Amino acid sequence: MLTDLTIKNVAIIDTLQITFKHGLTVLTGETGAGKSIIIDAVGLIMGNRASSDLIRSGEEEAVVEALFDVSSLPEIKRLLAEAGFDCEDELLIKRSLSRAGKNKIFINGSMSSLALLAEISPRLINIYGQHDSQTLLKPENHLRLLDMFAGIGELRQKFTELFSRISSIRDLLTGLEHAERDAARRLDLLSYQSDEIAKAVLKPGEEELLEEQRRLLASAEKLGGVSSEAFDRLYGGDGTLLGQLKRIASSIKELSAIDLSLQETAASLEGAYLQLEDAAITLRDYASRIECDPASLQLIDDRLDLIGRLKKKYGSTVEEILAYKAGIDTELEKLQSREQNRHTLENEFDTLEIELKKLGGELTAARTQATKNLKHALEGEAHQLAMRGAVIEPTLESLTEPRSSGYEKVEFLFSPNPGEIPRPLARIASGGELSRLMLAIKQVLPDSDVPTLVFDEVDTGIGGATSELVGRKLKNVAARQQVLCITHLPQVAVFAGQQLRVEKFFAGGRTSTRVIELDLNERTHEVARMLAGTTVTDSALKHAAELLAASTSS
Repeated sequence: MLTDLTIKNVAIIDTLQITFKHGLTVLTGETGAGKSIIIDAVGLIMGNRASSDLIRSGEEEAVVEALFDVSSLPEIKRLLAEAGFDCEDELLIKRSLSRAGKNKIFINGSMSSLALLAEISPRLINIYGQHDSQTLLKPENHLRLLDMFAGIGELRQKFTELFSRISSIRDLLTGLEHAERDAARRLDLLSYQSDEIAKAVLKPGEEELLEEQRRLLASAEKLGGVSSEAFDRLYGGDGTLLGQLKRIASSIKELSAIDLSLQETAASLEGAYLQLEDAAITLRDYASRIECDPASLQLIDDRLDLIGRLKKKYGSTVEEILAYKAGIDTELEKLQSREQNRHTLENEFDTLEIELKKLGGELTAARTQATKNLKHALEGEAHQLAMRGAVIEPTLESLTEPRSSGYEKVEFLFSPNPGEIPRPLARIASGGELSRLMLAIKQVLPDSDVPTLVFDEVDTGIGGATSELVGRKLKNVAARQQVLCITHLPQVAVFAGQQLRVEKFFAGGRTSTRVIELDLNERTHEVARMLAGTTVTDSALKHAAELLAASTSS
């Protein structure tokens, strides 16, 4: 519900702060005091068109702020959260207008777009008056009202969910059809690539091992020759290095027996001999293993050449090539199963379409019956609200293709006078008629997801007993929703739980507007003024007191 409204520099309003209460609030006051300006300010919060003409003369900027209690509105919280706005139980909407054209919108202190404001505001507040195009002027809302009256919300939800699923399948099938030719070409390409990689039988780490083997085979002659020559020089005969070292070691060993200080040197020479002997034997064995094998070398070169060609196509390493193959194999599996997927989707589509037609038929039947009952109920309420002879015709029009809401659209046609052809509400109903029609709907359809309703001109062209009935009906609606109403009729005003008097005053050379919340005594005088005019008599005060007492007791 709307809890607080702050208006700065809008038309003749300088600064105005209003706190609204639950239930029915009426705004009363002389014509031209600024009541409609307050409604215009609320319209700005709802995303209505902003004009610099609304800015108070002599000022550069106008600002409207509205604070809402959204503790019981999870849908609003969800929408704001999806848009990136923090929102708990309070929602503050601010809109500023600048003569320079820099109009801004803020939601809970953060800059917002007009599109988001236009999306959430109809879920917060609806205005019914001469210049407002809310629920009744939008035919897309008429079907929702009819379904609420028919009590088929659950059936409609099932239809909407089924329609959404069918739409998704249709999109998938369309995508499969368009991609069929490309998919065939893609399948051929991927199959060729997968086969080419598979035939190579690649193994991780293979290339490094082949490179090492190639280096050995390419240098086999050098490796064998050098290692053999080294063995010969070390161990090949008496004149070899080991033979000479052996003789030297033996001589020094003999000397160490005479001079003990040479024992360590003798041991070193003997150890060196043994190490060189081991090295010589190792070189001999190594040389015996080396073979020149041009055929094996050619095979390795061919294998490395194959790997090189694959690397140019599919990856910089064997591991990357294998990873690429794994990826295309997964895509191949999907492509190869597309035909089966298409048949499965087509079967599901056909099955769901049959079910959709069945549900659509049930919706159509329920709506057809509901239009008759709703027409009777609404016309009965309208006739009580000074629209005798008015015709309200909820009409169904079949659609060639279903929508998410069903196989038909609905529009309320209206004729204010007997004998006239009913026409669309937006083209024929006045502001006062729209307000009273919405009031009639609220009697017939008491449940609503919009917490705050604003009625402007609901009392236009009525009086006497009808005005009292309007007041009672407004009070009835206000038992479930917050209702704000501008009225000039005392018979309506007395049913309010909160009465605000809007008045002009002159100060500092400027005309301004203020709003005063009236206590019981002040309400009595205000109602008396509304009854008697400028001169308030004792009898008018007495009558006002009686009206107020009667409204609270009824």
